[in-house]
Amino acid sequence: MESLRRWLSMGFTMGLLPLLMSCQTAETGRETAAIGSPPPARVLFVGNSFTFWRGGLAPHLETLSDAMDPPLGYQAEQVVRGGASLEVMWNQTDAQDQIASGNFDVVVLQEDLPETDIASFRKYSRKFVEAVRHAGARPILFMAWEYDRLDWISLDEIITAHQHMADQLQVEVAPVGLAWRNSKIQQPDLNMYARDAEHPSVAGMFLSLMVIEGTISGIDPVDRVPDALPIRGLQRLDGDALQFLRSIAGQSIRQWNLQPR
Repeated sequence: MESLRRWLSMGFTMGLLPLLMSCQTAETGRETAAIGSPPPARVLFVGNSFTFWRGGLAPHLETLSDAMDPPLGYQAEQVVRGGASLEVMWNQTDAQDQIASGNFDVVVLQEDLPETDIASFRKYSRKFVEAVRHAGARPILFMAWEYDRLDWISLDEIITAHQHMADQLQVEVAPVGLAWRNSKIQQPDLNMYARDAEHPSVAGMFLSLMVIEGTISGIDPVDRVPDALPIRGLQRLDGDALQFLRSIAGQSIRQWNLQPR
């Protein structure tokens, strides 16, 4: 079992995924959305530029929703601030008020760990998760990624920090950073980063969206995208690239849910 844990955290399980996918994710003890269940209607995103870059994940989620036949029914809003950690979002924005009064079904909480430290992440993710649950909504932690400008923490450490909070709070995680790693392993020429080597490229944004929606709904992202998705910049990616990213999103969600607890 320890050997499997190491393989999962290092991202070398792609060859094992077809076998692993057949396992029951319920064995992890994590609460996840039921496969085939209707998606929640109202989603709030709380985060920094990783959430609002390239037009923003909230409007992109609505675009995806409206483009499906039948529409998925998502309504998405956001509380965002550039460069902000969850600590800043808690203390210096109206995120708490929005969560309490917005009648949301799901709140996606995005930490940017290189911008803060693990102690702050643990403290304020707990505060946010408790506030979301008190409001009757479902919290999801959006695991982001590492970058060179602030290189004090590795992706392995970001993954471990989110594993810890998932265990401590019994909260779901949208493993975006893990999906970025898996994409880079399989298709390194498909760059997840924009030219600043920090924010998401079009491919990185699309993969983030697919992981988050797949985590919310429990539906395989391969089944979630129509032939034409009117998101600005997405035309830069051909059909094979979009199919690959959808597949990586689904694989990465399953990989995360299969980690031993």
